[in-house]
Amino acid sequence: MRKALALASLLLLALLCTACSHDRDPAAPSAVKLGERMSPGPWGQISRGRYLVRAGDCEACHTAPNGAPFAGDRAIPTPFGTIYSSNITPDPETGIGNWTDEDFYRAMHEGIDREGDHLYPAFPYPWYTKLSRDDVLSIKAYLDTLTPVRQVHRHNELPWPLDQRGLMAMWDGMYFQDGTYQPDPKRSAQWNRGAYLVKGLGHCSACHGDKNFAGATDMDDPPTGGYAENAYAPSLAGGVRDGLGSWTEQDIVQYLGTGRNSRTSAAGPMAEVVEQSTQYLSKPDLEAIAVYLKSLPAPKDASVATVDKDTLDRGAALYVDNCEACHLKQGQGEIGAFPPLRQSSAVQANSADTLIGVILDGARIPQTTAEPTGLAMQGFADHLSDAQIADLNTYIRNAWGNHAEAVEADHVADLRETLRKSP
Repeated sequence: MRKALALASLLLLALLCTACSHDRDPAAPSAVKLGERMSPGPWGQISRGRYLVRAGDCEACHTAPNGAPFAGDRAIPTPFGTIYSSNITPDPETGIGNWTDEDFYRAMHEGIDREGDHLYPAFPYPWYTKLSRDDVLSIKAYLDTLTPVRQVHRHNELPWPLDQRGLMAMWDGMYFQDGTYQPDPKRSAQWNRGAYLVKGLGHCSACHGDKNFAGATDMDDPPTGGYAENAYAPSLAGGVRDGLGSWTEQDIVQYLGTGRNSRTSAAGPMAEVVEQSTQYLSKPDLEAIAVYLKSLPAPKDASVATVDKDTLDRGAALYVDNCEACHLKQGQGEIGAFPPLRQSSAVQANSADTLIGVILDGARIPQTTAEPTGLAMQGFADHLSDAQIADLNTYIRNAWGNHAEAVEADHVADLRETLRKSP
């Protein structure tokens, strides 16, 4: 009976095959309106493609630590196993050197590679399908100019039967809908440009969106927070407590362009996104993203249980000993140096995983051309126990007007082990 149940569980898991997975460039074009064709001439197309590659954060995922840019082999942790990114340099044997424009367009729009194999959504084709054909071919034109690198793709570390790519056809049939972005005629061109970037090239809900048991994101839902790469990406919707409801459009522009603002600093995977991608976006595109995000409605605020006084007292003492020197007594931080913790949507997010991870392993503020000083925070994994980190998190999430769920020691222990094993 146990063997039968185990087999049934594995077959069910067959469906669970998804991941989750700077001085602005003077050569970058200004915001391109939807439907606008690329500028004439190959260099105009290549320059545009370079900008789009940065906007899509392609280099980050397709570059292994200390590896050649775009040569792949980066380990991407998912709830179902580790997926290794592919080589997208124009190497003819191990990269995309022999891919035609149609091959590349099909991969971006349908999630099917040159050999006809279905890709895992660690490659965010459910979002890239919204890109215009001109944008896709501009990306391909730029990638074709890169130095070819021979880098054989490493086998993904997925259990059977999740390692069978044919099963992705079932996943696509259930959860994937292809098709380019269709502008909303009731909205402004700026709003539509922002929606195109957020819902398409930026694939923001790949991290910031909620996922079902199979790892699929409902593309029609606003990005109200989700898990990715062992961290929790907070809500981008209009919630005041745990979203962007109290942020101004300028707050969003500054955060994406520099990695910090008066409310918070980027940490975890988002720090890399700012360094590798959003700091390079043109100001019109950053403003368009801000306009779109500020239009997202606030979800219904869920009730949060009251935290007991003993836990808060223990957490307060730990805060004084370990955090107050930098983040100050009232959690206000020091703008430009130490991010504020009070009234922080990231601190009050539905999950404390990112805050726990920062306390365990430390963090570094992104280094950008506009803000080149990337201050770092030490980790406390060797200094604080699971129970102490839980109490400290609970205090920070409920002090100075903050209000969020308490953190349990067992949850800290599980995340500590996950981060320790993370590739």
